[in-house]
Amino acid sequence: MSTAVPQSEPATVQYVEVTAPRVHNLHHVEILTPRIEESLDFFTRILGLVEAGREGGSVYLRGFGEWSAHTTILTESGRAGLGHMAWQVAERDQVEGWRRRLEQRGHEVQRLPAGTERGQGDAIRFRTPAGHAMELFYDFERCAPREPSRLLNQPERYLAGGVGVRRLDHINLTAADVDRTRDWLAGELGFRLREAARNPDGSDIGVWMSVTSQVHDIAVMADGAGEAGRLHHVGYSVDTPEGILRAADMFAEEGIAFDAGPGKHGLTQAFFLYVFEPGGNRIELFSGGYAIHDPDWQPVIWKGEDIGRAVVWYGAPLPESFFTVAT
Repeated sequence: MSTAVPQSEPATVQYVEVTAPRVHNLHHVEILTPRIEESLDFFTRILGLVEAGREGGSVYLRGFGEWSAHTTILTESGRAGLGHMAWQVAERDQVEGWRRRLEQRGHEVQRLPAGTERGQGDAIRFRTPAGHAMELFYDFERCAPREPSRLLNQPERYLAGGVGVRRLDHINLTAADVDRTRDWLAGELGFRLREAARNPDGSDIGVWMSVTSQVHDIAVMADGAGEAGRLHHVGYSVDTPEGILRAADMFAEEGIAFDAGPGKHGLTQAFFLYVFEPGGNRIELFSGGYAIHDPDWQPVIWKGEDIGRAVVWYGAPLPESFFTVAT
């Protein structure tokens, strides 16, 4: 007797063609400083970043937990601020696709052939609506560990001094028109809105967006001085909240004044501490946060009386200068 299972008719499968390139992650930031040696001392001796090399007026750095040859560039300049931020794309052949896509949408795009920047493959550079320089690329040089770790998923042994930050975490920018920049990041580059602080009229005071599962890879805040786009801060990840408190002790010993914190944000659920490095740029030490894995995530909107606890869940209130001072 046959025991064969009757075969049903195959279901008709509907496919959705994927045509839009995808930004994958924040790779590095270039920080401009008029006091390069003092800034370098802060980023290496105090924060614990590793110097990976020098070229021209720039010094290349990375955290002990980073696989890239560098993720922070300090460049000597007459002013503090952001040189550029660089994002890796998901596929090698997407770089050219991004160039065509952006130019077709009316953006001025500069080609940067492989080797134009240290350790970086073919790239393109353009500007956000607020004026920040942004790069997209795929290929990058991996780190050469000083002492490889026996922990195979960590690039090198924990040799970091100072605070011992693990990695570059995020970048926070200012814009005169937050809504425009938010919509541009979402519409042109595929960033997803995760959280926002919103005015009664529906406009956003600040937005926290990502292309990874992090609650934010980039944030954009209203520029309290009403200027063109500036750098508010660069955030570095510390493994634990206790690491934030250790950093506070170290900064106090060094005579480095706190800009804000230690405390905890309601937005992002992050423990934070802000200081200014000697070149004048604000730096955040960041621990905690939360991951988002839901593809249908609905942005968390803070407004009205909730905004106060969004900004500071606990800890001292942020100073007025936090909303007006940027570089």
